[in-house]
Amino acid sequence: MSFVADLRVVLRGRDFRRLFSTRLVSQFSDGIFQFGVAGFAFFSPESKTTALQVAAGLAVLLLPYSVLGPFVGVFIDRWSRRQILMIAPLVRGGLLLVTAGLVAADVPDPAFYAAALSVLAVNRFFLSALSASLPHVVPPERLMAANAVTPTSGTVVTFVGVGAGVLLRKLFGGDDFGVALLLATSGVVFGLSALVARTMDRQLLGPSYNPDRPQASQAVRNVVVGLVDGAKHLGSHRVAAATLGAMAAHRFFYGMATALGIILYRYYFYNGDADAALEGVSLVIATSGVGYLLAVIITPYATERFTIERWVPMALSAAGVLAAALVLPFQEWGLPVAGFVLGVAGQSVKICADTTVQRDVEDIYLGRAFSIYDMLFNVMYVLAAALSAAILPANGKSYLAVAIIAVGYPAAALAYRAITTSSRARVV
Repeated sequence: MSFVADLRVVLRGRDFRRLFSTRLVSQFSDGIFQFGVAGFAFFSPESKTTALQVAAGLAVLLLPYSVLGPFVGVFIDRWSRRQILMIAPLVRGGLLLVTAGLVAADVPDPAFYAAALSVLAVNRFFLSALSASLPHVVPPERLMAANAVTPTSGTVVTFVGVGAGVLLRKLFGGDDFGVALLLATSGVVFGLSALVARTMDRQLLGPSYNPDRPQASQAVRNVVVGLVDGAKHLGSHRVAAATLGAMAAHRFFYGMATALGIILYRYYFYNGDADAALEGVSLVIATSGVGYLLAVIITPYATERFTIERWVPMALSAAGVLAAALVLPFQEWGLPVAGFVLGVAGQSVKICADTTVQRDVEDIYLGRAFSIYDMLFNVMYVLAAALSAAILPANGKSYLAVAIIAVGYPAAALAYRAITTSSRARVV
């Protein structure tokens, strides 16, 4: 099916339309927020950004939430997901206004990162609830179509939000007060998604009632046991587990590419001109967004033609080969094209990962499964940035980093193919 046909089919459901609208509003806001944070942390004219600082910034913003991830799953599997989608935007909007105030007051960076971390923690809680809710508003045979339309459209809208952030930065200015206005705008927009979520029935999105399920307080005390239990459940579904592994591999190599691109633009292409570097990185983000949108169109066709088990390694292999060929000349034109390639491949893999988890994992485990998903999503990205900090030179021009990306993607594809092939042979 085409993207338009997929969208037409899933939009027939009233409840799906409301869940979809909630996602679009929130992720547009998230794009503005991410641009504001990136501009403040990595492209401030007053600071000298290094690969180590990039890695440290990503670690501060993402790793702590990965520790909280299992607790998120406990509550998503117990609380009304509709209520989460109503309350989380209001909390996040309030936190963003606080963060904006801290930036305007020129507080030390640790206070800013602590506030930004709180915003991201609430946002991941919100996104996990969205993913776990999707099977409740579309029939099982439409999950692939829904996953081609919803998370990917949300990501594309995030890129649109980044574009809005670029325009707002020109309007507000790139100083601390301008960043504060960006963050405040993001907070107000995100709060609007609560109004959309409020139109859905409280019981619509699950989780299913289970009288034998432990109370949340007891589950929190046993969170590690619950996480292990969720991992075991995932492990018993080899295709879903392998596809999550493929997504994690992509995030690692994409994280390396991100750190490489930031430093190249900042010091190799523009020799420390922060504003010009930010515009260059914004172009890469825009081409990545186009790649994400193309993935929406081609992934349903590709998985129908080749199956998920074949399409995932094809996307990974193409990402490694093409990205390396485009980046190796170390010319500025190559990075936006490489961003497009990685956008297509990465979002294709993510659509397949979303679908296999939602298709194969039982509803009672979905919250924990997506918490594990988010942990992998964040941890692998930060680990890649940490490796980049160790190997990237000051100007970012590293043949070693490109070689790791070029070899790593096809290696991940081979590993995925081996696991899914043996799983299929075992079933037969």
